[in-house]
Amino acid sequence: MELFLVQHGQAKSEVEDPERSLTELGAETVRRMAAWAAQVGVKVDQIRHSGKRRAEQTAALLAEHLGPAQGVIAVEGLKPNDDPRLVEEALRAEQGSLMLVGHLPFLGHLAGLLLAGNTEIGVIRFSNAGIVCLTDQEGKWSVNWVMSPDLL
Repeated sequence: MELFLVQHGQAKSEVEDPERSLTELGAETVRRMAAWAAQVGVKVDQIRHSGKRRAEQTAALLAEHLGPAQGVIAVEGLKPNDDPRLVEEALRAEQGSLMLVGHLPFLGHLAGLLLAGNTEIGVIRFSNAGIVCLTDQEGKWSVNWVMSPDLL
């Protein structure tokens, strides 16, 4: 199984926009990352997001380029302070490739749990619109690659 972890694009402040939509720069950065991912052959069966506006917009922009066969859906358990153990348990039953669009600190905690068995270990430095590709082989997770928008 391949798991793609994506931190939402740069969002407006809560004062500027209570729903925290993507900024113009944030949306453009996500579009560039999505185009790059499609160009290098990233394939995802489904994109799931937290339901928060910034994650929903990020997921939609990624889907425009990646065309996931099972679409884009909002799911519980991906919000900033949610318990990553619930997602880790659910991943055991997954097949194929899945992209999760979420937030910090959740994504960091999930990566720590999957890779090191500890939610408090910072094993990945996430960036807005960055993509982390993890691979599960026989119950063991490893980092396949990490792409930051700064590298484009």
